[in-house]
Order: sequence, then C-alpha cells, then structure tokens
Amino acid sequence: MRRGPLVVYNKNDGVYQAFRNVPGVDVCPVTALGLLRLAPGGHVGRFIIFSEGAFKRLDALYGTYRKKASEKSDYQLPRPQMSNADVVRLINSDEVQSVVLPSKAAYNQRRYNKKNPLTNLNALLKINPYAKTMKRNALLFEEARKAQKAKLLAEKRK
Repeated sequence: MRRGPLVVYNKNDGVYQAFRNVPGVDVCPVTALGLLRLAPGGHVGRFIIFSEGAFKRLDALYGTYRKKASEKSDYQLPRPQMSNADVVRLINSDEVQSVVLPSKAAYNQRRYNKKNPLTNLNALLKINPYAKTMKRNALLFEEARKAQKAKLLAEKRK
C-alpha cells in the first residue's frame, strides 16, 4: 500500500495533534524511527519531513562515522563497504573486464523450429524409429482389408 509523507519530530509541541487528521500523513518521534517507517515495503524514497529538533537529535541518537552515539551505549554508524558506489562504472572498467570470462550464448535457446511429431513423419521417426514399421503394417493391413471387402462384394453381386 502506498504511503504518504512522514513527519518526524523531536518534541511533541502539538505536532502530533496537527497532523493526525491529515489523511495519508504519518507522524513519528525521532526515537521511534525504524526501517519499516522510513522505507515501507522495502521501497526507498519516501518523502520525510524532519523538524529542526529531530534533525539535530539524530547525531546524538545514532552518532556519526567518526563519533559514537551519546544516547545509545557504544553505537556507531556502520561504515559503507564501498567507497565508490558507481557499480556500473566499476563493472565496465578495464581492470574488471580483463579478468571476467566472456559471456556465453544461451544454452536453452532453440536454433530451429520445433516440429510436431504427430504431424511430421521425420520428427516422429527421430523419436520412435519403429513407427515406420507400424505405419507400413497399418497400410498393408488396410489394403488387404479393402481387397477382401471388394472380393466379398463382387461375389455377392454375381
């Protein structure tokens, strides 16, 4: 479900009462921030409005990369693993491409049209070589039956 903007405040000086009846707007104290409120459903990019007090308190709550948090015991923001987040440029760089194996053709892709064995005799013979003998016997049996029927009909007419 889509979510509207989120208003984050430090001290409730009537902020909660001002925004609680506005449809689609969520209100949250800075101490109760969580991932599901900031990015509901895992979709990053929610419009968040911070009050000035809430924005100043973020450093005290979560600390920075250089300084630990003062309100949490020994909590420090985790450092990002990558200093350069431009992944496309990294993958297409000469250093990476010289080591990576070239891409292979798709194995499951057909290079010819599949023939139906029920309508195509050659496709049937590839699957079942005995089908040729069965068809030949069926034709011979049909010809013998027609010949016998014609012989009986000729005897009756005489």
